[in-house]
Amino acid sequence: MASRHLRDRSGNEQKTTSLELFFDLVFVFAVTQLSHVLLAELTLEGVGKLVLLLLVVWWAWIYTTWMSNAFDPDSVAVRMVLIAVMLAAMLMAVAIPDAFGDRAMLFACSYVALQVGRNAFTLMALQSGTPVWTSQVRILAWSVAAGILWIGGAAVGDPALPFVWVAALIVDYAGPFARYWTPRLGQAAMSDWDVEGTQFAERFQLFLIITLGETIVITGATAADLPLDAARAVAIGFAFLATAALWWLYFDFAAALSQAKLAGLSALERGTLARDAFTYIHIPMIAGIIITAVGDELVIAHPTEHLHAAELAAVVAGPALYLLGLVAFRWRMVRSLAGKRLVAIGAILAVGVFGTSVPALVAAGLVLAVLVAVAAVETRNRFRFDPLVQAP
Repeated sequence: MASRHLRDRSGNEQKTTSLELFFDLVFVFAVTQLSHVLLAELTLEGVGKLVLLLLVVWWAWIYTTWMSNAFDPDSVAVRMVLIAVMLAAMLMAVAIPDAFGDRAMLFACSYVALQVGRNAFTLMALQSGTPVWTSQVRILAWSVAAGILWIGGAAVGDPALPFVWVAALIVDYAGPFARYWTPRLGQAAMSDWDVEGTQFAERFQLFLIITLGETIVITGATAADLPLDAARAVAIGFAFLATAALWWLYFDFAAALSQAKLAGLSALERGTLARDAFTYIHIPMIAGIIITAVGDELVIAHPTEHLHAAELAAVVAGPALYLLGLVAFRWRMVRSLAGKRLVAIGAILAVGVFGTSVPALVAAGLVLAVLVAVAAVETRNRFRFDPLVQAP
């Protein structure tokens, strides 16, 4: 394997670089765009669009994260590729609000250029004939196959576009599970997907913080454009505290668990866990945060009003989905069922059932109370037991 573009893993643990943090800034804008998609169309169709667009944005970020875990961002060639990927991601994010309309081709071409271009560089930067190089051949083949569908869907337009794009998304997301089976080459070995655990887990923690930051941006931006009275001031406080609770629930336990778990595994086990717990299971957490941001904006805008069913669904679905992601994450990590979080999900969904009969501020307060309660109980248990052995 050519070494001049790869990270040196022979010494200390790898750390996230300033270029990687710079790269993530593009996705701050993308996350903002995604929340606006749902807020503009609070229907099942709007939710479907949000899910598809989020999965595309996530896939663009996650593939680049895997690449930067192996390749050295201090290499000039790697820097140039990452900056080019940033530009493509920026154009993709610009197209998000009208991705199913006039900017469908911009969205598709930006995404395909990002995926295929980065994967092609990865292939060229590795020594040909090695198992890892062959694995990258498979990945590039899958990205090209999906890219044909993405661009084809944009070309045919409505009404076929959503169906073609769903097919393209299935190809994208099936790749890791199929281990990128390719004719004549077969499947990749999981040991080819080894990661440096500390840096890999840190990248996901930073992305989660970026997404949480979006809820704070929305809280501030919404409040700045509206008259400030006592009810709205309380709504702003509730939104901020809910964001803090979401942060607490992940970083008080799951963050340390993920780094410690990855550090103690073999290359084969690390690759499998990185695929399952990070590449896939973090998706409901990110989606939950984005939906929570939309719910916060609705409550701040209408604190004393009774929310409609769709609006209330955003208020409760975001935190519930986030907690569900944490439950799945813990199960995949240590095969332990986080019972308290399941109870919390049930309590939050109960607010959704009865919340239309109370003002938005009351519903938001009840959801916040559940989040704070489960965070408090888990933190108490963390101090009583070893957090890497005893479930909270």
